[in-house]
Amino acid sequence: MKSNTVNINRVGELQYITFPKLSAAPGVRHVFSTRKGGVSGAPYGEMNLSFNNGDSRENVLENYRRICSAAGIDPSRLVLSRQTHTKNIKTVTAKDIGTGVYKPSFHDVDGLITNEPGVALVTQYADCVPLLFYDPVARVCANSHSGWRGTALKIGAETVKRMRGEFGCKPENIIAAIGPCICKNCYEVDLPVYNAFKESGLSPDIFTPVDSEHFLLDLRLANREILLGAGILPENLDVADLCTAENSRFLHSHRATGGKRGNLAAIIEMI
Repeated sequence: MKSNTVNINRVGELQYITFPKLSAAPGVRHVFSTRKGGVSGAPYGEMNLSFNNGDSRENVLENYRRICSAAGIDPSRLVLSRQTHTKNIKTVTAKDIGTGVYKPSFHDVDGLITNEPGVALVTQYADCVPLLFYDPVARVCANSHSGWRGTALKIGAETVKRMRGEFGCKPENIIAAIGPCICKNCYEVDLPVYNAFKESGLSPDIFTPVDSEHFLLDLRLANREILLGAGILPENLDVADLCTAENSRFLHSHRATGGKRGNLAAIIEMI
């Protein structure tokens, strides 16, 4: 697996991804997992970071310990939610630490925001689009999960709106990243999905027709357009060039495995 836009890092057998612009920013840690370096067996292996797909809790906890150690994040300070493809975003604080790991998850939450250091925000993936945000001026970070439904609902723009409204963030100060997701060539969708985007105002370039009822959907391009439209500056945005389906030996992909897979995770924490 090779990339021209993100960093692929190794610590022994563990492989993980970081984003150049976030890595260069002061006061924040982040990581995006791969399949490599964990302890889970088939079909979740190796690095599965979901507690809800049948893998043992002990395996998932060990996987979190390993990936967090590589990023310098304390795994006891994680906050997870039960994602359901909404544009619902929750502001969390230190009192929420351990949610989704040692306490019940939030439900119907696909984005997390905090302005408190030491609160590690987690979202999970297996083809959908990871969105990470950090404002080094206002000292706010966010982590949002954008599948096709979240993209049609513009959860990326909603995240920026919440950062502005709750914490006074200026979009031009926000550093953002679009993580590995399924690419256009691997993501054929049907007419109902196509129609769900009609009211989004997004460019028709995000779709390539296959026939009258099937289309290739470019989630990466759509989310880039959404973030730039929300005021993120191009020079403050990293866009991963890795397709989860094309790299399914290294990255979990729902499409490539027919749903027999683990979950990747994006984690971000202010320090």
